[in-house]
Amino acid sequence: MNSSAAAASAYRQSSVESAPPIKIIHMLYDGAIRFLRQAQAIDPKADRFGFQEKIRRADAIVCELRLSLDPTHAPEFSEQISTLYLFVEDQLRAAEMESDPERIEVAVDVLQTLLDGWKQIEVDLARNGA
Repeated sequence: MNSSAAAASAYRQSSVESAPPIKIIHMLYDGAIRFLRQAQAIDPKADRFGFQEKIRRADAIVCELRLSLDPTHAPEFSEQISTLYLFVEDQLRAAEMESDPERIEVAVDVLQTLLDGWKQIEVDLARNGA
């Protein structure tokens, strides 16, 4: 790794480590959606490994989001969002096994809706001075 790549990597790591939790959530959603869009751009017949790898990377992010839920603060919310994450994970497994881009699109739609909700929460917090 050259010095400019090392500096960029250090900057990204520092940005993540100092980011507020809601920004990290945004980054995770953006990453999952980006990987799924990349999977959609791959012909699974021509590059099955690449197609599966992008789906698996997105799935790992969704799984991490689900496992990081803390039901002690908002049990009903945690249960509902966990159900959505499990639904997305099921869609991704089916997309991977069946090479089905429609399943990827369903997963992206759910993740985008959740991301939009988190963005609105951030706007509301900023508006209320929290």
